Amino acid sequence: YAMLLSLIFLIVLVAAVVGFVFRHEIKTNFESNLNLALRDYNVTADRHSEAVDTIQRTLHCCGVQNYSDWERTEYFTQRGIPRSCCKSQDDCSTEDLKDLSKAKLKVFVDGCFFLVTSTMESKMSVVAGISFGIACFQLVGIILACCLSQYITNNQYEMV
Repeated sequence: YAMLLSLIFLIVLVAAVVGFVFRHEIKTNFESNLNLALRDYNVTADRHSEAVDTIQRTLHCCGVQNYSDWERTEYFTQRGIPRSCCKSQDDCSTEDLKDLSKAKLKVFVDGCFFLVTSTMESKMSVVAGISFGIACFQLVGIILACCLSQYITNNQYEMV
């Protein structure tokens, strides 16, 4: 049991170190994937398009760096900026969303990349605290399992 807990503890430790070391690559990959999702955004609502819509609605953002990122997409030429960028769903018309100057007043202008990464970084202290607490319980479990094993082997040859 102590060996199993030690193995799990080492795996979690390695995952934390790798995540910390490669955090810049994770950000870069996220940004490129978000750009790809915007480029491939479509009306058929595949899971990437739904993810973009969810991010934009939840964080009140639009595009990767800002709302004008949509101008370079095929979706914009057909329908304009998606409705998930609208500040108010009732006040967004299709004509407004096709014109960037009008859309600026109707949609969120901040980009999603900065908001997602800053939200993740602000929550990292909570994740680190929870992980540290779990690691402490694992270490206590390892120590107690070793003590129990030692107690069993010491008392094995005792006369009754």
